[in-house]
Amino acid sequence: MPHWQIALVIMIGYLIVALFIGILAGRGKSGSLTEYVVAGRKLGLVVTSFLMGGAVFSAFSFLGAPGWAFERGAPALYIIVYTAFAILPWYLIGPKIGKIGRKYDLYTLSGFLKGRFRNKSIPILVGIFSLLAFIQYLATQMKGMAYIFNIMTDGRVPFWLGALIAYGIVVIYVATGGLRAAAWSDVFQGLLMVIISWVVGIAVVMQLHGGTTEMFTAINNAQPGFLEIGHEGSTMSAVGYTTTILVSLIGLLMWPHLFSKSYSSRPVTIKRTVLVYPLFSLFLIPLLLAGYAAIGVVNSGEVLPDEVLPYLITNVLEMPGWLYGLVGAGALAAAMSSADAITHSASLEFTNGVIHNVKQDLREQTTLLIMRSAVVIIGGLAYCITIFGGQGLIALLLGAYGSIVQFAPGVYSALYWRRATAPAIITGLLAGTFTNYYFQLVASSTPLDIHAGILGLIVNIVCVVVISFATKPQAAQHANAYVGIK
Repeated sequence: MPHWQIALVIMIGYLIVALFIGILAGRGKSGSLTEYVVAGRKLGLVVTSFLMGGAVFSAFSFLGAPGWAFERGAPALYIIVYTAFAILPWYLIGPKIGKIGRKYDLYTLSGFLKGRFRNKSIPILVGIFSLLAFIQYLATQMKGMAYIFNIMTDGRVPFWLGALIAYGIVVIYVATGGLRAAAWSDVFQGLLMVIISWVVGIAVVMQLHGGTTEMFTAINNAQPGFLEIGHEGSTMSAVGYTTTILVSLIGLLMWPHLFSKSYSSRPVTIKRTVLVYPLFSLFLIPLLLAGYAAIGVVNSGEVLPDEVLPYLITNVLEMPGWLYGLVGAGALAAAMSSADAITHSASLEFTNGVIHNVKQDLREQTTLLIMRSAVVIIGGLAYCITIFGGQGLIALLLGAYGSIVQFAPGVYSALYWRRATAPAIITGLLAGTFTNYYFQLVASSTPLDIHAGILGLIVNIVCVVVISFATKPQAAQHANAYVGIK
């Protein structure tokens, strides 16, 4: 049997198992709104850890990270820095958010900010801006799924069909089982991608170079400065690298699908997850090494950077067909473990933030129906970007982070600053988001090479501080309801 057929059989088999686990986990437990959105608020340490890890380590991990290592060199290491350390603030804010969520029956970021600032415009804006960022992030996962199917089958599964097949599985189990289905699917997918990443990463380096020392010595001799930041020969300035890390560090916990995990876990589970979580970032190391291993082996322009890892497996290295399939399954697992959490949360934020504030008298079953319908609609929009858009995986990811980081001033003000006011949060969010999109989509560059999201965040914070002092303070009992919770 040809290698591509073996790979296709293994990948289809993986998708069937993932679908089965997702449906089985949510079977008979998704009839209530609380169960569908926060899994009854009873997720344990193992499931919460994999849900958090799977939501972060996605298609960019298996495809975008090796691609950046191959194309950009040292700047790809930003991924290790932010994934290891961005979780730390959750040790303090996670339990507090969880207590607030239980007390006021919250399950979204938009609902959290509405409850603190008592303003309907804020959740509507959060719902809309979340949707824009989610679609961008979801397109990253769909592109990854499409690349894998296309390359691992030697082009026999077209780009459009690969994305449709894999994401179709996600839609089915998320729409039927909610957060619990996504969580247990992520446990299976997380274990799979961690094991495969180490096996493949080590195999690639050893076959092509014999070891990491030989590999990095060869790269440095051939391309001086490529393995440095901000020096001649480097592909990114020191400011660009630093602000890329910064936007990712601050933005990570502002993703509604990670933020809302505080609602589904007990405080002690949240703290334990923070301690365990950095271990997940270790699985990125072999994937980055595999990207570096391609330098000097694959010619620049021979393949798209995001495709370099599967290209190495199928066209450069001598590996059996079953290993093709395992690599494909691991990459699909990485993409799907994020796609399910993103899709679930996007439907919640849009429904709770926009629909509920336009029409407030919805019955619980109607709300559930809207959420499940939104899963399909949001997926369709992201699919269009996947098929017709031209950005790479890391570019899509960083673009999404530039948007989502604008929620940070509102969240931290809600938790710790009594003087913050609703007009200030609205103005800051609008100004920061506009600034970010202007430098992302209109301007050809940013001042001093600062990431567009950080420029937007600076504008956002200034607006929040200035306008908060210029407007009437919020009633003390409303502010203390959040700030005062220990």
